[in-house]
Amino acid sequence: MGNRLRSKRQAGRRRILFLFLLSLFRLALSEQVRYAIPEELARGSLVGNLAKDLGLGVRDLCTRNLRISAEKKFFTVSTENVDLLVIDRIDREQICGRKSMCVLEFEMVAEKPLNFFHITVEIQVNDNPPTFSRNVTELEISELALTGATFALESAQDSDVGVNSLQQYYLNPDPHFSLIRKENPDGSRYPELVVQAPLDREEQSCHHLVLTAVDGGEPARSCTTQIRVVVADANDNPPVFTQDMYRVSVQENLPLGSSVLRVMATDLDEGINAEITYAFINISKAVRQLFKLDSETVELTTGGGLDFEERGSYTIGVEAKDGGRHTAHCKLQIGILDENDNAPEITLDSESKYIQDAELGAVVALIKTHDLDSGFNGGNLCQLKGNFPFKIVQDTKNTYKLVTDRALDREKTPEYNVTITATDKGKPPLSSKRSVTLKVADVNDNAPVFHHACYVVHVAENNPPGASNAQLSASDPDLGPNSHVSYSIVTNDLKPRALSSYMSVSAQSDVVFAQRPFDHEQLRAFELTLQARDHGSPALSANVSLRVLVGDRNDNAPRVLYPALGPDGSALFDTVPRAAQPGYLVTKVVAVDADSGHNAWLSYHVLQASEPGLFSVGLRTGEVRTARALGDRDAARQRLLVAVRDGGQPPLSATATLLLVFADSLQEALPDLSDHSEPTDPQAELQFYLVVALALISVLFLLAVILAVALSLRRSSSPATWSCFQTNFCSKTGPEVLPNYGEGALPYSYNLCAGTHSSKTDCSFMECRLVMILKFLLILKQYVLKHF
Repeated sequence: MGNRLRSKRQAGRRRILFLFLLSLFRLALSEQVRYAIPEELARGSLVGNLAKDLGLGVRDLCTRNLRISAEKKFFTVSTENVDLLVIDRIDREQICGRKSMCVLEFEMVAEKPLNFFHITVEIQVNDNPPTFSRNVTELEISELALTGATFALESAQDSDVGVNSLQQYYLNPDPHFSLIRKENPDGSRYPELVVQAPLDREEQSCHHLVLTAVDGGEPARSCTTQIRVVVADANDNPPVFTQDMYRVSVQENLPLGSSVLRVMATDLDEGINAEITYAFINISKAVRQLFKLDSETVELTTGGGLDFEERGSYTIGVEAKDGGRHTAHCKLQIGILDENDNAPEITLDSESKYIQDAELGAVVALIKTHDLDSGFNGGNLCQLKGNFPFKIVQDTKNTYKLVTDRALDREKTPEYNVTITATDKGKPPLSSKRSVTLKVADVNDNAPVFHHACYVVHVAENNPPGASNAQLSASDPDLGPNSHVSYSIVTNDLKPRALSSYMSVSAQSDVVFAQRPFDHEQLRAFELTLQARDHGSPALSANVSLRVLVGDRNDNAPRVLYPALGPDGSALFDTVPRAAQPGYLVTKVVAVDADSGHNAWLSYHVLQASEPGLFSVGLRTGEVRTARALGDRDAARQRLLVAVRDGGQPPLSATATLLLVFADSLQEALPDLSDHSEPTDPQAELQFYLVVALALISVLFLLAVILAVALSLRRSSSPATWSCFQTNFCSKTGPEVLPNYGEGALPYSYNLCAGTHSSKTDCSFMECRLVMILKFLLILKQYVLKHF
């Protein structure tokens, strides 16, 4: 029981450890994913699931837009389940030649956010069986061949590499021969035939052997060749090379016929058995085209162009054969030195043709360089020449990122034509260029701008409602909705409720309208703040001050302030000294006009005068002056009608009536004054008041007579000691001015009399008063009848 629990615990720990290692493995895959597939897969074959191996969620597949940046010739990505599929025939020998490892590398690009993943696909091969160049090989061996002597046999050729290449040789059983397998420095294997027992040509002159070559594939493939061993007569000294292995290094791109090396073999025999001929052995047809061997001079020369990028080294077998059919073998190890004969290649992959205004270091595009050269010649440096707001940052050995180096401003520079230069480190260095156009997308980073700092609009008063008063234009250098501007009124110096009744602005245009007629006398100026707001997100706005000046029109007539009218609406009077000289200032007409400017310029003119030429009026001052001295025939009372006109077109006017009396004192002027109030009612009203006045005077006179008679009867018994009405004993007084004086003067003056001793008179004070009242009523009645 305890063992079971212990085993379960161990299993649980192993499972947790497995999940932890699996998570680490998935993190590693997010940066680099490696696959291994056999060559010659059918089209549509599955390589692997990228979404799973890259650690991308299901939700990311629709938005990340996973795609291949290069090597689109062989692979594609399924849009349904993000599987990496084969779309073309993959022939390892065509792609990689005889390289020991054939690898295809490319990047997967994911958008939003932009990132890329390195993908490595190893191509495994085993589609070529080993082959011999000849079906039958004849080998002549001297009968004097010693036991253990070796003879090189033709090696089979296999286009596959690695474990799928040629691995083993087998020889059919024979008591005289055995087989040993040897390996070249480049890893290729070749067979050698070993003499196991002494040969006897007289006993058996020919031996038939079968050589089988087998590769390491699954299933393994093989080929065979017939070996016919001819036992030759004695020639006991074979040729001998000075070296078993000759090594040399040459530059690639050597001219045809250039000497590579010279080999040498010696033979101790003499005569025909010492004559040595040289030939290639165990080399392919392609190598025979690249190298030539002169059998006489034993000089190896180039027969074709050597290319390090195609193959870095060659191993060539050379056979030396004497006249007695003895042979010797050596190997030529030829290394190809790389030259800087390939310029770097630039692959550019960008997410979009438009780039947003981004923060510093934002990735704009991915750059990959590839150089067929190797070593120092294959190292390269990617640069960006010119003054651009970008820089290149190296990511891996051959990958770079184009990132922003400073802020982008579309309004200043809408697009950039960037040239990327990749230069290798060879001598002389080679370089290549790649140009790309990057367009900057617009963002709402510019507020609307009015063409002026402030605006002043002149509006004439009494304007029609709804009329356009001003047009205020604001521009926005952005594009699209970011440049569309709408207008509104945000503040004003009027009452908030009164704004809508005065001005309005169209939201879609820049026209300001008047909502009502303006009155210059009530509102001469007011100020608004207009706002222009774009349609970006977030929206930006700008304000401008609009001052509206209401212009004046001549819609107000002048108003006379002096001379003012009396309480009853009649004109007042002014006195002029009788001795006034010409130019004497009599009075001044004062008037005002509610308008302003030229419409308020007033001029004064005489319309009517009792005596033309007696008075003059100042055109601009309104001063009334005497134009000449008063004549004997001139009336003491003068009436002057003055007109006041403004400067408007057409002009408006008002009149003022002046009553002027020539007198040296007020008492002297009063008798000459008449009632200057002009009746405002018709003649019937005047007659009505006249009848009422006469009736009232008659009643008062009658009452006064009755009272006088009564007093006389009361005092009839007392003789009159004096008379109240004596012309000799009286005191004179000046003329009395009645409250309501009329035109003209009283016809004569009256003396008021009194007794010298009031204590002895028979006439009381009341009686004297009564007499005075009677006199006044008689005079008043005469005055009324005379004038009305």
